[in-house]
Amino acid sequence: MPLSAAILETLYNIVGDIGFTTDQQAIAPYLVESRGRFHGYCDALIKPKSTQEVADVLALCNDENIPVVPQGGNTGHCGGAVPDGGVLINLSRLNQVRALDPLNATMTVEAGCILQNIQTAAQKHNYIFPLTLAAQGSCQIGGNIATNAGGVQVLKYGNMRDLVLGLEVVLADGRIWDGLRGLRKDNTGYDLPHLFIGSEGTLGIVTAAILKLFPQPKESITVFVGAQSPADLMDGFAHFRDDFADDLSAFEIMPRFALDLVLKHVWGNRDPLSRPYPWYGLIEIGTARTHTGLRESCEKLLELLLSREIFSDALIAESLIQVKNLWALRENISDAQKQEGGSIKHDVSVPVSKISAFLDETSHMITNIMPNARICAFGHAGDGNIHFNVSQPTGMEKEFFLTHWNELNEIVHEMAAKYEGSFSAEHGIGLLKTEEMELYRHGPELDMMRAIKKALDPNGIMNPGKIIKI
Repeated sequence: MPLSAAILETLYNIVGDIGFTTDQQAIAPYLVESRGRFHGYCDALIKPKSTQEVADVLALCNDENIPVVPQGGNTGHCGGAVPDGGVLINLSRLNQVRALDPLNATMTVEAGCILQNIQTAAQKHNYIFPLTLAAQGSCQIGGNIATNAGGVQVLKYGNMRDLVLGLEVVLADGRIWDGLRGLRKDNTGYDLPHLFIGSEGTLGIVTAAILKLFPQPKESITVFVGAQSPADLMDGFAHFRDDFADDLSAFEIMPRFALDLVLKHVWGNRDPLSRPYPWYGLIEIGTARTHTGLRESCEKLLELLLSREIFSDALIAESLIQVKNLWALRENISDAQKQEGGSIKHDVSVPVSKISAFLDETSHMITNIMPNARICAFGHAGDGNIHFNVSQPTGMEKEFFLTHWNELNEIVHEMAAKYEGSFSAEHGIGLLKTEEMELYRHGPELDMMRAIKKALDPNGIMNPGKIIKI
């Protein structure tokens, strides 16, 4: 049922002209999920400029049983920020860095801050905020928190749950919880911040956070390697982890097909090695210490791995430009896939020890039912997160290929479960994976989630239909 004129007027009075619109043409860009799979609608788009305005909007919506969908940069892949009526609250105007505490190595930021701007602010004080994503120029930290974002440096720094110390949250009934405490030890009951991290706006709206900062690396090395198989790459990973421990910040893998797509569709990239290999690894090592002999140690390890034919070839970046170019090969894979036609994408994780077997068996099962399917499985092998994507076979119509979505999903997710993994690693659940939640999470686990949802959002107004079915 459309919102009444009286409710719309009250919402307008809360946020003012800049923060309110019912113009469907103006709202349209906010209603589409980044991959175009989900399209929504809403009666009003609200852009509050303060936590209090968020609270006032939620209090009204809770009293009137109006559905509310929070939204950040709308860069998610699972439809988590797509509304189905009611009010869409976009947090882009809450974009201030409230404080930076150099001695405590923390930064207090509002939910609408763009991730890249946070990274830049940290660098000005000789720190880094290590969350690194392809969408960092447009995604917002509130969305990163809501989805428990990962990225390429989880191996060293952890995902979003590991990077947040405190939160400010507006609850469904409009109350404001001030949990902005920059404490690394606070053993006072339930861990409430972690309850909201990864909740995708279904329990409340994160309006601010205290983030952990880390010293800038004084020395870093980026390595690009060629290998014959995922098993060889993971063997190499074990050696790098043993030799460099916490200094190993990223270990990415990609097949030749992924590299070919980037070279074909993204201008300015070139093949780093002298000949093609079936698989590649992109490795980053960094330390805040000085005079560590990091380069010499890396060269020595690479000589060993090459001599044992674990790696087939290797290149150490010699400049910041070369580092950027190597990372561009990895970061442009998803965009290059779009240029190649239809792609059925997955975001799964398995234990690091099972990556090679998972890739081999899952690829075999996919090509058994679709012999010419082009497997594009890549990602964060150091923490077990693989984006197992399937591109449409050459010559097959895109629409026909996409009719196999459910069939291929079932194979990939069943294989992830077989190898003791998860069907969702870093992209969240949203609308896309609610059926999988019912299928792969059983008994007390779903019961506890529903009990938490009911306790914090008894009227069910917060991002309804996302994550779990009520």
